[in-house]
Amino acid sequence: MSNIFRELLKKVGSGNHTGENLTRAEAATATKMMLLGEATPAQIGAFLIAHRIKRPTGEELAGMLDAYDELGPKLQPITSAPLPIVFGIPYDGRTRTAPISPVTALLLATAGQPVVMHGGDRLPTKYGLPLIEIWQGLGVDWTALSLPKTQQVFEQTGIGFIYTPKHFPLSTSIWEYRDQLGKRPPFATMELIWCPYAGDAHIIAGFVHPPTEAMFHGALELRGAKKYTLVKGLEGSNDLPRDRTAIIALSASPDLERLLLSPHDYGITSKNVPLGTTEELITQIQDILAGKPGELMQTALWNGGFYLWRSGICSDMRSGMAKAEELLTNGAVAAKLQELTEVVNSAFENALQHI
Repeated sequence: MSNIFRELLKKVGSGNHTGENLTRAEAATATKMMLLGEATPAQIGAFLIAHRIKRPTGEELAGMLDAYDELGPKLQPITSAPLPIVFGIPYDGRTRTAPISPVTALLLATAGQPVVMHGGDRLPTKYGLPLIEIWQGLGVDWTALSLPKTQQVFEQTGIGFIYTPKHFPLSTSIWEYRDQLGKRPPFATMELIWCPYAGDAHIIAGFVHPPTEAMFHGALELRGAKKYTLVKGLEGSNDLPRDRTAIIALSASPDLERLLLSPHDYGITSKNVPLGTTEELITQIQDILAGKPGELMQTALWNGGFYLWRSGICSDMRSGMAKAEELLTNGAVAAKLQELTEVVNSAFENALQHI
């Protein structure tokens, strides 16, 4: 048993009257001790559930991110006019609504905006559809690439994916606890604003509950993040909803800048596309890339327009949506997917030749 960790556990697990928040340094220490297995399983399980009940603070999230920075992988900076976007999307995936973020990533990369994504396989507590399976369905298998090979793909195509089981195996030690506890621990919140990129980046994270937005703001300000966007999105993702006004927070100091976007104002119908089977989703995405109209195409234009605007490629939301439609219907985004597939396959084949 670690006596150091025991003292940290006592602080977060002592209840409303005597419990205390951790300092940033203490949160970093606790995170490292859990990832490195220096705390016992009993201590780790107790910490995760106690900390969930207490709720993390922005300072604690900043400390957890410090630990991930020290122990985790990073893609190295590339020469790029726009800051690379890092999308923070819940690792436990989607179960109700069709995800659009891989299309958004392809669209942005087509327009010259680099994108970094991260995640793993089906994870607790939802065991929903993860990003990695969508990419695989589109012919892009990130799971076999080493970090240097992923770097090469990122530099060539403008899209990179940190596949945590391969690139950050230390983090997988926490996933079993998520399943056994049946609740997302604070790590799941922190991962949404984790930036596995070594340079300045534009962090875009989704959230569900309003208090999370304030935690994100506090953590990112403490860590000196210059540009970030927080979206009350579908199932906690950064996908803009169509059945309600999109609530978005833009980085500003000392307070966040609030942005409200109504789908009605831009000719988008109020209907989120439900998630069917993975095969059905892949077919729907392939239809989008072929320029075919449909409900998911509306979702692609709604999101693509916003992110082309927010990244500075387009001057406003309407021109962003027009640009998104142009790139999707003229085959440019489909060509980017083809390029990405070929580069990933080439990187994998080259790796096999050196085994």
